[in-house]
Amino acid sequence: MGIKKKLGLSIASATLGLSLVGGGTYAYFSDQEVTNNTFAAGTLDLSTSKATIINLDSMKPGDKVVREFELSNIGNLDMSEILLNTEYTVTDVNGDNTADFGEQIELNFLINDSKGYTVVFETTLAELKENPLSLVEANVLDPEVEGQGDGLKAGEDNLFAVQFEFVDSGEPQNQYQGDSINLKWKFNAKQGDGDISLPND
Repeated sequence: MGIKKKLGLSIASATLGLSLVGGGTYAYFSDQEVTNNTFAAGTLDLSTSKATIINLDSMKPGDKVVREFELSNIGNLDMSEILLNTEYTVTDVNGDNTADFGEQIELNFLINDSKGYTVVFETTLAELKENPLSLVEANVLDPEVEGQGDGLKAGEDNLFAVQFEFVDSGEPQNQYQGDSINLKWKFNAKQGDGDISLPND
């Protein structure tokens, strides 16, 4: 047999072998199952009962006023933390302020219990501006309501009472006459730790 015939026969055999191997890849059983799954993110939704908590005119040193408002968790995730961020601007009508008017405004966060109002956290407006307040760490959330010492659970709400006082320093405070403070409070809620869900037995 000539070399060309041997070579041609070898190529034909190789081609046949490859086609058998290739054809063999389709010779198997198959089955499949399809599952339909859902992964939905929860909602963290904090609502306040009042757009304006306090709006006062004609305060004088020594005046105190209590204002109440409610925070509600209307989402479906628990809130482990609520931070109160404070911003304010002072309008100095006479341009004679030598100190921040916010230092003269004292805030007492209150809990309404069997004894009446009890002060649970005390600060000034100026201090609050520099240091956001954790309502959980400051025990401002009502401890009488189940679970609220750990935050604000989904579907729950909490009533807050804050006393605003124009502190009487015992010294002339004429520089603050006619001045005003524009106060903005932002309540930032954070979710709790993620849950670990184990397979059912």
